[in-house]
Amino acid sequence: MSLDAAPKILIIRRDNIGDLVCTTPLIHALRRRFPDAWLGALVNSYNAPVLDGNPDLDEIFVYTKAKHRGEGQSLPAILWQRLLMMRRLRELRLDDVVIATTSPQPRVVKLAQWLKPKRIIGYGAVKGLDLALPLDDAGRHEVEDVFRVASIYGIEGPPPPCRVFAPGALAPTPAKASAACLTIGIHISARKPSQRWPADRFAETIKSIVAQGPVRFMLLWSPGAEDNPLHPGDDAKAQEVLQLSGAEVIARPTQALAQLISALAECDALICADGGAMHLAAGLGLPVVCLFGNSGAQRWRPWSVPYRLLQKPSFDVADIGVAEVVSAFNELRAGIPARAP
Repeated sequence: MSLDAAPKILIIRRDNIGDLVCTTPLIHALRRRFPDAWLGALVNSYNAPVLDGNPDLDEIFVYTKAKHRGEGQSLPAILWQRLLMMRRLRELRLDDVVIATTSPQPRVVKLAQWLKPKRIIGYGAVKGLDLALPLDDAGRHEVEDVFRVASIYGIEGPPPPCRVFAPGALAPTPAKASAACLTIGIHISARKPSQRWPADRFAETIKSIVAQGPVRFMLLWSPGAEDNPLHPGDDAKAQEVLQLSGAEVIARPTQALAQLISALAECDALICADGGAMHLAAGLGLPVVCLFGNSGAQRWRPWSVPYRLLQKPSFDVADIGVAEVVSAFNELRAGIPARAP
């Protein structure tokens, strides 16, 4: 089926933060291929801020999962809003629905069928797909795997960088405007136990880098108590890092994803474990030192930015030493331009 010069294409990506960041190169390539097209995205309330301010999209449709609903949000109200959203999408008479998750998604295919597009594009041998891409068997990066959709539209070449836009990104932030030295983000939170580097090592890393010359640090973490069953946080770990580091550190707990994006935009580089913050940093163009535990480095490494990746045969970040992290940062540091006062 041939498309006109201004097709209506909906991209569905309902996964985690990093997954959606890794889809932004495809979205950008589609916009360049079809400058007059209508491009929309269907995402969830958890990952939606990744697309805030993205100029490649005409409209972003956001639904709330039951487990993510906030205070005052009833389940019937969430379901009603979801129904209204689906009716609006169906009325658009879409040309294509692209299910950008790189694994079989039979439930999402059924959802896409209800929208009655001309084509449904996705991955795997799922009933209801009009165009099915085979599952990856070549060890691709997630960005490259998602970007295979681009060939359907005659788009050739490698994927462009990821794109994340911070609020007010066009104007200098106070931190960047006044900084005469590098601002290094240190993100200490991680969902997987194998990705959680100890607080004392973060503190030792800060002290070691400070001893080499003038830099400043921004400590980033998910706030809350560690034993909170719904939203475990790292307040206690952050306080330990601040106390042990003995350096002047900007403390920046980020309750919301938009706050994390804004904070990262004030940094010149990031040291973190593999996770959403790492991909957001790559989308903002930051050099990254990333600590990988039990996750696939080939598939999930930072895309299209300078980085140093540390991973041990044990697949546990606890086996990574401070000296290794400092050395990795120093290798990147030479290529990071210092900001003028």
